[in-house]
Amino acid sequence: MQLYLPIADLPVNVFLVLAMGAAVGFVSGMFGIGGGFLMTPLLIFIGITPAVAVASVASHIAASSFSGALSYWRRRAIDPALASVLLCGGVTGTTLGVWTFTQLRALGQLDLMIALSYVVLLTTVGSLMFSEGLRALMRTRRGALPPRRTHNWIHGLPLKMRFKRSKIYLSVIPVVIVGIMIGFLGAIMGIGGGFILVPIMIYLLRVPTSTVIGTSMVLTLVTMLFATMLHAATNHLVDAVLALILMVGGVTGAQFGARAGQKIRGEQLRLLLGLLILSVGIRFAIELVIQPSDLFTIRELGVSG
Repeated sequence: MQLYLPIADLPVNVFLVLAMGAAVGFVSGMFGIGGGFLMTPLLIFIGITPAVAVASVASHIAASSFSGALSYWRRRAIDPALASVLLCGGVTGTTLGVWTFTQLRALGQLDLMIALSYVVLLTTVGSLMFSEGLRALMRTRRGALPPRRTHNWIHGLPLKMRFKRSKIYLSVIPVVIVGIMIGFLGAIMGIGGGFILVPIMIYLLRVPTSTVIGTSMVLTLVTMLFATMLHAATNHLVDAVLALILMVGGVTGAQFGARAGQKIRGEQLRLLLGLLILSVGIRFAIELVIQPSDLFTIRELGVSG
């Protein structure tokens, strides 16, 4: 069944897009992440221009993050103070990201920038997460204790603030910088950034796992909603029809993914997630090397539209 997407300006198979949404929703539910790092490349691979894919997936991530953030709020697993500081940086980074997005599109370099960003970011983060998950799995099998977390130079920075819900005393400088980085990447690449934000908050900022996921979802929700509005107002690239189909599939798949995730140990989840992220990055790299002409054709269509 073919359906015409008005903003993407091409017909797509509805069942294919629904299946993609369900698959990414399953992954999101299993790993507790937004799934934009997977959805945006999949849309590009089926012929949707990277600009439209990024802008449309942002709305999909915002919608999927809302229910998760609401659930964590009811369980008091969100640190409002920490979320507020993160959002100060997140909103700034999103604004800067959308402005950069618009400038690169005007120069005809946007699609190349998106492709290269995915290759670099996903292969790097995927490799790190896969190796860390593998080490954790081997430690578990040997019965060894995990390494103790010690304070690092970040905890010596000035302008400290007490975050009562998370029970940490931390400088606002690294928190704002992290928010800016996540907001910028989200606007440029169409990712919620949870797979980057959560490890940074746990391993660098030493935020307890009891509040880290809920707090990161608040940042994802607000920055992706803000990015959607900015993309719609400045670039007119948000395809509501596409986003709606993805939401339907995503909500369905997330329910099954959440159940599957509860049956797998934490180190196994990190290992699988790292492998998945690394695979997507390698697939993007292969696409750039083997079929660069296809990407350049897409780029020309995106600029002229």
